[in-house]
Amino acid sequence: MSDFSNSTASACRLPPLSEDAMDEAQQQAIATFFETRGKHLQGVPATTALAGPWSVFIRSPELMTLTQSMGEFLRYRCSVAGRLSELAILLVARHWTQDFEWHAHAKHASNQGIPDAVIAAIREGRRPDTLQADEQVVYDYVSEILTARRVSDTTYARALEAFGERGVVDLCGLAGYYSMLALTMNVARVQLPDGGVRLPRFPE
Repeated sequence: MSDFSNSTASACRLPPLSEDAMDEAQQQAIATFFETRGKHLQGVPATTALAGPWSVFIRSPELMTLTQSMGEFLRYRCSVAGRLSELAILLVARHWTQDFEWHAHAKHASNQGIPDAVIAAIREGRRPDTLQADEQVVYDYVSEILTARRVSDTTYARALEAFGERGVVDLCGLAGYYSMLALTMNVARVQLPDGGVRLPRFPE
């Protein structure tokens, strides 16, 4: 069996491209990115906005454009946006041990009102003790998607009652979308920003 224990600390396989190295399609994908997300990124430097998954997806500009468009909806406009979506994203980042995704969204989760104790528990792989009722539903629903690859009737019924049909579909979208980002960054070995702390490693 291959040993992956140290691979995540190795050099990035697909480091950020300079603008001079981009072809016309890649430059258009960057322009479309800022047209789509500009209102959400006021004051954020371009290099920061394009870090993480986007520095990888730019190798496939059409995929980047389609992916970031879906992400803009899921991050900012889906029916479980905000505190609950950030909780779902943390569960995804922890499941895939994706350092960059965790680093970015732990801050967002805190800003959206997720307590530090909840964030710390998820980071350590534990079920938090102090989840609110709607957070418990999201925790169970997304955790089952990731670990069981399906959702039990009981958990589905609770999620349906809490969020409706649109909500249960949007939660699937969040789990799938951020899993795609996490897997892509894991393959590319995207590096943490300076000062970032890697997640604890669980047996692989």
